[in-house]
Amino acid sequence: MEAKLCQSCGMPLASDEVLGTNADGSLNHEYCTYCYQNGKYTQDCTMDQMIEHCAEFTAEFNKDAGTNFTKEEAIAGMKEFFPTLKRWQA
Repeated sequence: MEAKLCQSCGMPLASDEVLGTNADGSLNHEYCTYCYQNGKYTQDCTMDQMIEHCAEFTAEFNKDAGTNFTKEEAIAGMKEFFPTLKRWQA
């Protein structure tokens, strides 16, 4: 089964604890809690601004994933990947 990813930042939606919430308080299965709460995005930003924000977590990602991306490599990868996410397709 393919892992679900936040359709704003690409974070794995591995458990209910990281799911965002809809306006009625129910869990949203497309977005993480960091990107989507109470039926709204938590940040009003462009895709490039989101990429820069996410790049700040490169070291944490590397530790969790067992990878060794530089911040620049992470940004390049996100610039290719983020346009495939629902939030940035429009």
